[in-house]
Amino acid sequence: MNAEQFKGKWNQFKGEVKRQWGKLTDDDITEAEGNYDKFMGRVQERYGDKKDEVMKWTNEWFDKHNTSGAASR
Repeated sequence: MNAEQFKGKWNQFKGEVKRQWGKLTDDDITEAEGNYDKFMGRVQERYGDKKDEVMKWTNEWFDKHNTSGAASR
């Protein structure tokens, strides 16, 4: 996954991520607005030591929903 793919799938992804990772607030999602680095910053704030788990889930989600089959970031 790259930044373009992240931004391109953002609308589809943000609903899923809120269901899966409930500590992320609407404000967190709005602030990230398709920016991978901002999103991961919010994940770090909310989940701390689980950041790697969230990153893994995120990459797996994008791999599953990426029609081109591009490799993870």
